Amino acid sequence: MKSVDKNSFDQEVLGSRMPALVDFWSPQCQPCQALMPEVEELERKYGNQVSFFKVNAAENRRLAIEQQVMGLPAVVFYSDGKKLGQLSGNIDREQLEQEIKKLGG
Repeated sequence: MKSVDKNSFDQEVLGSRMPALVDFWSPQCQPCQALMPEVEELERKYGNQVSFFKVNAAENRRLAIEQQVMGLPAVVFYSDGKKLGQLSGNIDREQLEQEIKKLGG
């Protein structure tokens, strides 16, 4: 997963030619750490159809707030520069995979 921040988010995520999944996480967030291997595994499966990114919300608080991420972990879905949806809190692999399939994965 490619890391993005406030300086690269618009170009990388909103400008992505493919639908995009963004994992908002924090080093202090244990559920975030538990979810990340699942997201990475889904990237291996769907990475040719959906772009995968991660944002360290602790280092990019303003960006997280701008994207209406109020709790972690949070996975946000984008297509054509627009936010399509968001999962947050207790996220499991099945929920993620369902959303990825909706994006065209």
